[in-house]
Amino acid sequence: MSAPLLKIRDLWIEGRSDETWNPIINGVNLDLHRGEVLGLIGESGAGKSTLGLAAMGFTRDGVRIRKGSVEFDGIELVKAPAATRRSLLGKRIAYVAQSAAASFNPAHRLIDQYAEAPVQHGVMGRKESQADAVELYRRLRLPDPEEIGFRYPHQVSGGQLQRAMTAMAMSSRPDLIIFDEPTTALDVTTQIEVLAAIRDIVEQFDTAAIYITHDLAVVAQMADRIKVLLRGDEVEEAETREMLADPKEEYTRSLWAVRAYKRPQKPLVPRGQTPLLRVDGVSASYGRTPVLHNVHFDIHEGRTVAVVGESGSGKSTAARCITGLLPPTEGTIEFMGEALPADYRRRSKDQLRQIQMIYQMADTALNPSKTVAQLIGRPVQFYSGLRGKALRARVDDLLEQIELEPETYRDRLPSELSGGQKQRVGIARALAAEPRFIICDEVTSALDQLVAEGILRLLANLQDKLGLSYMFITHDLATVRAIADEVVVMKEGEVVEQGAKDDMFRPPHHAYTDLLLSSVPEMDPDWLTNLLAERGVGNIGEAATDKM
Repeated sequence: MSAPLLKIRDLWIEGRSDETWNPIINGVNLDLHRGEVLGLIGESGAGKSTLGLAAMGFTRDGVRIRKGSVEFDGIELVKAPAATRRSLLGKRIAYVAQSAAASFNPAHRLIDQYAEAPVQHGVMGRKESQADAVELYRRLRLPDPEEIGFRYPHQVSGGQLQRAMTAMAMSSRPDLIIFDEPTTALDVTTQIEVLAAIRDIVEQFDTAAIYITHDLAVVAQMADRIKVLLRGDEVEEAETREMLADPKEEYTRSLWAVRAYKRPQKPLVPRGQTPLLRVDGVSASYGRTPVLHNVHFDIHEGRTVAVVGESGSGKSTAARCITGLLPPTEGTIEFMGEALPADYRRRSKDQLRQIQMIYQMADTALNPSKTVAQLIGRPVQFYSGLRGKALRARVDDLLEQIELEPETYRDRLPSELSGGQKQRVGIARALAAEPRFIICDEVTSALDQLVAEGILRLLANLQDKLGLSYMFITHDLATVRAIADEVVVMKEGEVVEQGAKDDMFRPPHHAYTDLLLSSVPEMDPDWLTNLLAERGVGNIGEAATDKM
């Protein structure tokens, strides 16, 4: 076999907390050849992303490589001058981050940001680069590929932005791509197309890739080999089929055995009972573009309604209408039997208090310069007027409700928290207003299975304790099975099917619901290949046919 493209030897990485350096990566070794995909898996805090960044010779602020070697195509990156690393990044080494929203410059169009790397590195001219962008946008199944590049990041959905970032990383046809949870924000049908396109690019251009994920079914489709990490230590590494069939270590077997938490189905709501929230014939537009069409659904006291559908189906737009951020063009939003003002600026303080939201990406939702106590305390002050000791006591009470020790976490900044801890702070911030209704927007999609299960259990316990009602926006059908009482399926701005959860998972289904259910990855390395063949997709990266 030829020499590895990437060779990591005895790598030790540390992170600084106060005046102390703490271990993150402990003597890890790694070989990666051209055209090979290595899957990195492990729970939150395992060191996956830190190792992926180190493969580029890069560490985040407050992190250092204590010792070891990172060699890319014969170039020692740890000791290389900064100019050498800059010449490689974006040209021969590319990175696809988990959070597309935090990775794009909001002031520039997508296609201009796509063209930046190939133009600056002399790979191709601007016109050629823009034409190439359209082709990759088409391959990644972005809508209107000839025009979508001329939008700004805030003018596309989260899933569309994630695909645009994947295309941008591929723009210079790099030798090595680090994929850091690239499909986390995508619905199951879109995920299939992105995974297929990534596999096609790796095969077509003999690209090496490190694929970081907490989704075991996804890594089964993508990786030739899998490396398992636990708190910075190597647990084991093997060929994918061998690892799936016979993991050697107990920790790996525990990951394989994880099963999603599932709440029992609640009794049906009695006929004629007034819902807590009613979305009644709502239509909405962005400018002149209609995005919601006569949407109806109810959410009753103490219940969870999951709203599912592909990226761009209208899930988050419906939430914006409910919160008053996007006034409907038609229809009404009723809360506790009364119509809410369409625009949040016309709602009373109590109406604003009653409806809160927990966001998908805690990284972008939490002000990085504020402590946990300040983040939670601000809505407490705004809605209840508490100050001083009373405010501190209420913040501590909220931290205890989300199962974080006040003395330990009160004065921490978001950068000092894990992903799951940040999401718990987001939950506490919503609870600070003492609402009756909370919109949960993809709140577990960025979390590994173990942490996500903890968040779902926490939300269920809070619902039982406080009598909360949830609208749970998600593309993860395992999450729907875990927490929902009822399910609303949306497609292209319309509700195509809705009903009790147990009924929705039993056939017969609406054709679109059936598509969603059949698109959930399985722990079988051949699943994606077989599914694409069943759906009539020829080449791996080819766009979906009308069967999709």
